[in-house]
Amino acid sequence: MFFDLLGYEDSKYPIKINFDLLETNVINIFILIIILIYLGRQFLGSILINRQNRVIASIRESEERLEKSTIRLNEAKNQLNSAQIIINQIKEEAKNTAGKVKESILKQGKTDIERLLLNTKNYIYNTELQIQKQIKQQIAALALQKVQSKLKDELDNNIQQKIIDQSIAMLTIRNK
Repeated sequence: MFFDLLGYEDSKYPIKINFDLLETNVINIFILIIILIYLGRQFLGSILINRQNRVIASIRESEERLEKSTIRLNEAKNQLNSAQIIINQIKEEAKNTAGKVKESILKQGKTDIERLLLNTKNYIYNTELQIQKQIKQQIAALALQKVQSKLKDELDNNIQQKIIDQSIAMLTIRNK
């Protein structure tokens, strides 16, 4: 009616609003909305409270898991730091041990070399002594052979008898 007065009826899309409350069921809709709000508030409120409680419980559970995870992470970091310290100590001990072993091997090597040199010198000295002894024996043998051959050539029986007599005389003088 109101829009009829404004001249909207002639337009291409006529818009009509009915202001009769009984005819349009506005009161019924309003009552229905109030009932829905009143009853729905309790129903929706309990659903929302339940949902809120579940969300809060999930958040608390997540926070607890986060705390536990943080604690485990810190423990793992501490264990890693401890392991790094132990690894560094083992490396340092290995270096020290390697140095000591190296020094020991060098000392042992020097001792072995000195012993080998001493043994070699002793062997050379003993060999020289043996060679000198053999040379002296050969020289003595050769000298005796030469003397014997000269004596055979130069001594006759008379000279041999005179030497024997002189040797006996000297022995008797010594014995007295």
